[in-house]
Amino acid sequence: MTIIEMIKSFQTLSADEQDSLLEIFRNHQAKRREAEILANALELKEAIALGTAKVGTVEDLITDLNEVEDEDIMV
Repeated sequence: MTIIEMIKSFQTLSADEQDSLLEIFRNHQAKRREAEILANALELKEAIALGTAKVGTVEDLITDLNEVEDEDIMV
């Protein structure tokens, strides 16, 4: 089923059915985002345990990113 077909099918649903389907999609997105956040947290925890995580301010991060960008330009 194409996206266009799905939209057309969606439009044939009653307002209550559309609301229910949208709520299902929102819940699915929220659960997917929770899983992403958990994965990022676990990755950070591992990096901290290995000593590979950097600690600093936002300014430190910007400086590091600019240095990497400058290195990429030189290559």
